[in-house]
Amino acid sequence: MNRSMIIASNTMNQLQKQLDIISNNMANADTNGFKKREVTFTDLLAQSFNNQPNKNDEIGRLTPTEIRLGTGAKMAQSQLVLTQGNLKETGRPLDVALMNEKQFFKVLTNNNGKNEICYTRDGNFSFSPMGTNEVVLVNNSGYPVLDENNQMIIFNKNAKDYAISDNGKITVKLTNGEQQTANLGMVSVKKPQFLEQKGENLLGIPETTNTNINDVLTEMTGQLRNQISMKQGSLEASNVDTGKEMTDLINVQRSYQFQSKAITMSDQMMGLINGIR
Repeated sequence: MNRSMIIASNTMNQLQKQLDIISNNMANADTNGFKKREVTFTDLLAQSFNNQPNKNDEIGRLTPTEIRLGTGAKMAQSQLVLTQGNLKETGRPLDVALMNEKQFFKVLTNNNGKNEICYTRDGNFSFSPMGTNEVVLVNNSGYPVLDENNQMIIFNKNAKDYAISDNGKITVKLTNGEQQTANLGMVSVKKPQFLEQKGENLLGIPETTNTNINDVLTEMTGQLRNQISMKQGSLEASNVDTGKEMTDLINVQRSYQFQSKAITMSDQMMGLINGIR
């Protein structure tokens, strides 16, 4: 395999990863609270070949003496974009839209018997029966929504007239006139590039990372709860721009075709050389 084929195959592998990310963005264009990812590329390490045995002939030269040959491109970063999506008025009391683009709800998931706290912008909540006389607040996928102490939010099954304040306090009235309250668990993201997609419109901390979670997230408790901003009766739409994603998709496809053509031409040239008698 010659160098042109190596460069093209390396780049095609990375373009496929970008294509997967664009496809995922487009597939979630109508998903509430979904945050897209954008890809940036960089060159792979170049190789230097010293083709000048006599350094005295290079005195006064301003450019590097070696021949630098690239080895392709790689995906440098897949960055989570936290820009605010458009708001959709629903009028439903358990629909909540976050107004600060860095803030997320906390949700408890269970993966292979292991509980894990994940984060979401989707405020499409509902109540699910729990036991005989209680209901628990869950997200659109049925996972329990956590309070500020990382506990499930549980109310009496006779709860009605739900109200959610701008700073995340949920209040329900019971049929006997009593009230129950809870504070929605919230975090503010400082370093979104450390979060990974966990599926079902959830984000989380990678299991393999050694990063301190406090360097990535800030728990919105105490006085910080005054900074929480949300709107009841609304949902945040995805921040995916379908037109831009289609343009990026076309550009990636053309780049992929270009690299594929480079491999085909290299193969043809090698065939001609091997065919010389």
